[in-house]
Amino acid sequence: MAGNKPTASRGYDIIGDIHGCANTLARLLEQMGYNKVNGVYQHRRRQAVFIGDIIDRGPRIREALHLVRNMVERGSARIVMGNHEYNALGYCTRARAGSGKTWLREHNSRHDRLIRETLDQFEAHPYEWNDFLEWFYTIPLFIEEDDFRAVHACWDSELIEKFKQLQGGAFIDEDFLHASAAIDSFAGQVMDTLLRGTDLRLPQGMKITGRDGYVREFFRTKFWADDPSTYADVVFQPDPLPAEVASRVLAEHERKQLISYPLDAPPVFVGHYWMESEPAPLKSNVACIDFSAVKYGRLVAYRMDGERELSRDKFVWVNVARDHRDSPDYPTSEDSVAR
Repeated sequence: MAGNKPTASRGYDIIGDIHGCANTLARLLEQMGYNKVNGVYQHRRRQAVFIGDIIDRGPRIREALHLVRNMVERGSARIVMGNHEYNALGYCTRARAGSGKTWLREHNSRHDRLIRETLDQFEAHPYEWNDFLEWFYTIPLFIEEDDFRAVHACWDSELIEKFKQLQGGAFIDEDFLHASAAIDSFAGQVMDTLLRGTDLRLPQGMKITGRDGYVREFFRTKFWADDPSTYADVVFQPDPLPAEVASRVLAEHERKQLISYPLDAPPVFVGHYWMESEPAPLKSNVACIDFSAVKYGRLVAYRMDGERELSRDKFVWVNVARDHRDSPDYPTSEDSVAR
């Protein structure tokens, strides 16, 4: 776990969801001045911080895991857990006797589809996959430094403080994983909130079908909204709400469910949310760095140097063109390297 210890006098490059785009990650690292030393990417003065979701969906999941883990173990990177690493642990862990189920995460068609590429790419390397599953337990849920914070989806200070008191740090163990299978438990709330975000239930009887085909009765919400009044003020997800729902005024009980992130708190970085616009801070001290690389978007990083107010100019990225998706070639001018 040495790679998750803070490193003095370094800038940090916080990198968004990779989802198996190993070659795109290599391009981004090289653009930012990282070079291979004995086969592992390093920077003389900076440290990468991966925001989670290294696995699933993409073409080079195994390669991405090796690249990231080697950097973490060498000390040239740190990492927080994504919901896909957590999902993999649940999917591959047998439930305990008396629970009434075989696996912690049900093996249904949706869950099978989400992890299929990962399992397929490790089919010839089962021992290696099991070793990575063990490594996932060494990944913290969050990073908390004096000048920045990182978590995959949502910084909930109250949950994080309770978690630290219970676990004695930022890591889960197998007991906590089993406890989290009950979504209404404290462990379930921690994993769902920190790794998937906060949400509100849609008006009674209403459902929305996302672009992924999944039907939802909830919509994802901001954890940093200041004094919101309508659903439109708090919604934060790729699929928009219908206009008549977006204009709905928040009821008092709904407002009480929301959390906030104070302006005087250290800058916090999240991934998870499949952003599509040009990278920019969401708030002066909140930034999302997931810009859908595996969906032909951008693999994005924020170059953090201790500033209290985040700047649009500190984002860097590599575009992933549809006909060069995670290509072994370096990007053309159309498949551009930006900033």
